[in-house]
Amino acid sequence: MTKPRPSLEKPTLDKYLDKVTLTEEATHHVLRPWAGVGLGLLFVLISVIFAAAYVFDEPKYLIILAAAAVAGYMAMNIGANDVTNNVGAAVGSKAITMTTALVIAAIFEVAGAVFAGGRVVSTIEAGIVDAAQMPSSEAFVWVMMAALVSAAVWINIATWSGAPISTTHSVVGGILGAGVAAAGFSTVQWTSLAGITASWMISPILGGGIAALLLAFIKTFIIYREDKIEAATFWTPILIAVMTGSFATYFALIGIEKVAHLSMTTGLLAGLAVAVVTAVASRPWIVHQARGLDNRNQSLRKLFQMPLILSAALLSFAHGANDVSNAVGPLSAIVANVNGLAIVKTTYVPLWVMLIGAFGISCGLLLFGPKLIRVVGEEITKLNPMRAYCVALATAITVILATSLGLPVSTTHTAVGAVFGIGFFREWYTRNSKRRLEYVRQKTGHLDFERRVEHSPEEWHRRRLVRRSHFLTIVSAWVITVPVSALLSAAVYMVFAILFI
Repeated sequence: MTKPRPSLEKPTLDKYLDKVTLTEEATHHVLRPWAGVGLGLLFVLISVIFAAAYVFDEPKYLIILAAAAVAGYMAMNIGANDVTNNVGAAVGSKAITMTTALVIAAIFEVAGAVFAGGRVVSTIEAGIVDAAQMPSSEAFVWVMMAALVSAAVWINIATWSGAPISTTHSVVGGILGAGVAAAGFSTVQWTSLAGITASWMISPILGGGIAALLLAFIKTFIIYREDKIEAATFWTPILIAVMTGSFATYFALIGIEKVAHLSMTTGLLAGLAVAVVTAVASRPWIVHQARGLDNRNQSLRKLFQMPLILSAALLSFAHGANDVSNAVGPLSAIVANVNGLAIVKTTYVPLWVMLIGAFGISCGLLLFGPKLIRVVGEEITKLNPMRAYCVALATAITVILATSLGLPVSTTHTAVGAVFGIGFFREWYTRNSKRRLEYVRQKTGHLDFERRVEHSPEEWHRRRLVRRSHFLTIVSAWVITVPVSALLSAAVYMVFAILFI
């Protein structure tokens, strides 16, 4: 008598438990995006409560509380869209993980906003429209409120669409549109606006140019040297010194200006001293890291990992100092107006206003930043730690220079311009560099493949190192941001005027 074959089907209880498990996983997958939204709303509520502790006894405190809520929302959108440019290159090059990048950016964004963010805030709140030409002080308040609302909504739309736009464009366009709707074109301070606009056009070109020059330097003096490791051991401490020296100069001139005012000469000497100390101190560490590495390009990635992390931190600090103005500039102007203060370029920015912007940026980065980090770091051109270091340092130098001049330069334009600069330079270098062709000939013994690329347009098109679709999409988004935010802000202001003025 044969025994009955055991059934291969799971018991009914196991089937039921599997269904429950799958249902839970599906529920978590669906609700995960909404968790970020819920935490974002919680931060907006905290911003209102935090503001209430300072302005509850002020006249028209409800307007300030509403503005604080919108400023918190705006700051989170800046963190989700703009801060991604600071660490996108580092993540895309696989030098650091997404979690590490988010933590570094969050810490240094707050530090930059709190310690060095006041100068550009003043440009945003007083340098675009003339408060004295507004129909009333109340109208000016609603102009700034409309600018905050429209800019935040437009940045939110762009973030969900995966487009790294300029938050600076958005808020300046918002102030411009609402100001014109309130008092006509005569209220616009065209000279100041011209300087801001010029900085937008210059920043991507300057960022891309500096990044390309840095990469050309690294290729010439490190990558295509016979002994790469020896060359990297000599030059990497110097590159680190350039970065830390730039940061020290910036901090001496801008970061401590609330405590002490230093001359340009003193600031430059401080930066030079820090650069020399850094070069001397970092050389033993670089030598230790280089010990035992093979003489090939892959080995260089290890040596550039720490400089890349430091440059990302520097860029986050500079971005916090520059772009916190986009969130809290209008809020600061509203607070000053309600308190009966004149809106001038030396308006005092309350600390609680700066804190809302600083922590809002970090909150938005942590909750919604990874999406655009991948766009900037992985989808425009291929990055390794050397190229990513060039992007980060070039962007930091450009943003630091703009912040020291009080210009709300677009960090998005600068960082993405640097990425494009790296990609286009690599295309040119791959095709035209005699040094590279000679290096390939020595390693392979022939140049047949290079000649085939040179004489084949189809092969050259296939080997393009910058995705043209991303280039056109991003540039198009840059072009439409100012008019879209301006028109939206004008419409929002008209609604406010009907309801509240």
